[in-house]
Amino acid sequence: MNLEAIQTALREQGFDGWLFYDHHHRDPIAYRILGLDEHSFVSRRWFYFVPAVGAPRKLVHRIESGKLDALPGEKELYSSWQELEQKLEALLHGASTIAMQYSPRNAIMYVSMVDAGTVELLRDMGKQIDSSADLVSHFEAVLTEAQIASHYAAQVKVDAILRAGFQHIGDSVRNGRHVGEFEVVQFFLEAFAREGLFTDHGPNCSAGANSADSHYEPTSANSRQINSGDFVLIDIWAKLANDPNSVWYDITWTGVVGREPTLREQLVFNTVRQARDAAVEEVEAAFAANETIAGWQADDAARNVIRAAGLSEYFTHRTGHNIAVALHGNGAHLDNLETHDERLLLPNTCFSVEPGLYFPGEFGVRSEVNMITSPGKAVVTGPSQFQLLRI
Repeated sequence: MNLEAIQTALREQGFDGWLFYDHHHRDPIAYRILGLDEHSFVSRRWFYFVPAVGAPRKLVHRIESGKLDALPGEKELYSSWQELEQKLEALLHGASTIAMQYSPRNAIMYVSMVDAGTVELLRDMGKQIDSSADLVSHFEAVLTEAQIASHYAAQVKVDAILRAGFQHIGDSVRNGRHVGEFEVVQFFLEAFAREGLFTDHGPNCSAGANSADSHYEPTSANSRQINSGDFVLIDIWAKLANDPNSVWYDITWTGVVGREPTLREQLVFNTVRQARDAAVEEVEAAFAANETIAGWQADDAARNVIRAAGLSEYFTHRTGHNIAVALHGNGAHLDNLETHDERLLLPNTCFSVEPGLYFPGEFGVRSEVNMITSPGKAVVTGPSQFQLLRI
């Protein structure tokens, strides 16, 4: 735990303190930020309060009295629920506005770890409980220079593997060799192993109508053969395998096999591309002007393009997600559909921009790039697709 950094962030965001609370590992965020063992046995409630100024304070059950001993601060013990409530109120004496892993109306469910009853208890004590969402982003999503470098290292490898995968599909079809979606996935996994890359699942190859399912996953049992004339979508993601703190690279490209795209396919792709670029430009402009921008604003930039084209009913997911050590990290997502994500896009964070349009029974287009921000600048980290591939 970096106490100085936490207290600096608390003062900058106007909190009196940050109350961490857990029971049976309900809050994995707390364990990561505090540097606790995420696999330790926890059968009783514990509280850890970091004030904006001063020493932290702990409250733990007597039968698990050593649970927070790795952390600085004075310790209080409880046994009964009455004693817990009394000592918790004393623990928070002098603090009014407190951050917790809570989200009003569960709007940002990714950080909403505290149960409603605990929030009610604290409010009965006269405390104002506010969301720690932007604090969590600061400590979970902001990347080091080494992590940013790991993203770019993965980018070079994954881009090359993706090109080879499309080439493998095209060569196989032209030479009359059977090639299925699942075989393409295995091709990518073998390439990952050779190049020192790791993925937790996937990647995905979707042909024909399967590309209209945004979360389709081919298996050996359901794999569809890829034929001349097919529309193909590939979503591919990986990170460096030799570094547990490395950052993912995650992209999606589309193309057609052995033919020119239809006018409708081109129209849909161009709409998705324009939506992607609108979100990218919105983020670029905000960072260039040193203005804050929230995730929902970038989502709106993309969604407005698709709405203007009369196709909003076919854009069924958020525009992008945070990328960090976890593929879907705890920073701001580009989302004003599934959630109204008010978290800020912070400097030195990474996220995807990936609008899509999906027509069930026909085909689907998604165009995904990654961005990394820095003070005064935001950039796309790899190549962007500007036309449908001819495979």
